[in-house]
Parts: sequence; C-alpha cells; structure tokens
Amino acid sequence: MKEFSRVDRLSQQMKKEMAVILQREIKDPRLHSMITVSDVEVSRDLSHAKVFVTFLGLADDKVEDNLKILNDASGFVRSLIGKRIQARIVPHIRFVFDESLNEGIRMANLVSNARAEDDRRRLQSGQALDDGADAAGNADKDEPAN
Repeated sequence: MKEFSRVDRLSQQMKKEMAVILQREIKDPRLHSMITVSDVEVSRDLSHAKVFVTFLGLADDKVEDNLKILNDASGFVRSLIGKRIQARIVPHIRFVFDESLNEGIRMANLVSNARAEDDRRRLQSGQALDDGADAAGNADKDEPAN
C-alpha cells in the first residue's frame, strides 16, 4: 500500500512544479499564455506521467497546436522537474488536454438556459415563479398567481 501514497505525493509535487514551470520557464511565443495544470497522473512504476492541462480562453482549433508544442518540449520540462524534485526516477511526461473544465462550463450554461426558459414559460402561462427563481423581481406584479 505504501507505493500508492508515494505515487500520490509525486503527482501532487509534480502538479505544483509543473504549474510554475509552464508559467515562468517555457518561453515559446506560439504557446498560449493561460495554461492551467488540472491534474497529474503518475503510473504506479513512476515511469510515466500524464499531465492534464487546460488553456483558458483558447479557441478549440488551437488546442492541438498547443498540445504539440508542450509535448515537443516535454524533455526540457522533464529536466526542469528533475532539478526541482528529489526523486531517483523522473517520469516521462505527456501532456493531455483536460476537457472537464470546458465541459463543466458547457453543462452549467445548459442548466442556466433551461431554467431561464422554464421561468419564461411559467410567466407566459401566468404561473408564479418558484421562491428565489426570480431574485431580480422581473415578474409582472399585476399578474395573478395560480
């Protein structure tokens, strides 16, 4: 069981160091400036690390280009990680796009739009809105509540 905690510790340490390296050390002008490291998964044998990144505000068609740039620089990034952490083995690094943030934003927008549409239909049919649903007080005060 001890190896799992070691893997977790290495993952967390790499995640912290990776965030700093991507912000301060990588100077490629083609690379998007707002890169976030959302997670690092290290294999049980510590030989490979999958680094999940998101690019805030980057168009979808540019994501692949930025991933290629990062993966091309993975050897350099690995050498920087090796200097910063005390580990006998520094995992080979592969960058992967983390779609969970974008997917979460998309889902939140869908829920928000569906609720707004429900509220609009209730108002049109003369029903009162649920408590707190219309915090801005947009309901017509003259309409009778059912």
